[in-house]
Order: sequence, then structure tokens, then C-alpha cells
Amino acid sequence: MDDQNQAPEEQLSFWDQHRFLLLIALTIVVSMVLVSVSLVLYGISGASQLDLSRPGYQSVVSEAESSDPVTTTYSATGAINSDTIKEFQDLYNPQVDSVTTVDAFGGDPLNPADMEFRTSTAE
Repeated sequence: MDDQNQAPEEQLSFWDQHRFLLLIALTIVVSMVLVSVSLVLYGISGASQLDLSRPGYQSVVSEAESSDPVTTTYSATGAINSDTIKEFQDLYNPQVDSVTTVDAFGGDPLNPADMEFRTSTAE
């Protein structure tokens, strides 16, 4: 009598049985297509020629690096007191002023004169 109360097994189609694997396969295919498109755009746009981190350009990296002795860095470690805060503000405020004076929504935000970054606070 137990056999009569059990529901018959449902027959699932091939796609119903393997839909998770199909989802994984489609995800991989879509990601490969998107990566391929991005690599083609990377090559066509010329951005690959600007990427100095590529192994073929290691000899050029040393020529591209700035040897500007005026560039100042601020230490991430050390004591915090009024002198170090003043030193940081003296380095930080001119950079903030140069960035905030550019009208990004104006006529030509990419004007080379507007894009100039000051690396020196001393004249």
C-alpha cells in the first residue's frame, strides 16, 4: 500500500537537470567576452602605450620618472604636535587651493593651464 501513496518521480528535462552548470558556463562566456572587449579597447585607444608598468617598458620607466628634487613628501609616521601639523598644512593647503580654483564645469576643464599641478611650495 505504501507504493500507491508515493507520487511518481517527475521527469526533468536535460536543461532543468543542468541549469546550474548552464548558468556557470554562461557567466564564464559573458566574462570572457567582456574581458576581450576591454582588451581590444585598451589596445586600440592607445592606453597600452602609456602603461609604463608593462614588462616591455621597464627600460623607459627610469626615463619617465621625475627627478624633481623640490617634490616633498610627508612622513606617515612620527610624533603629532603643532610643528608637524603646521608642516603638513604648509604642504597641503597650496595643493588644495590649486585644485579647488579650477572650474570643473566651466568651458574647458581640460585646459593644460588648468591641469597644472604644483609640486613645489617654495619659490
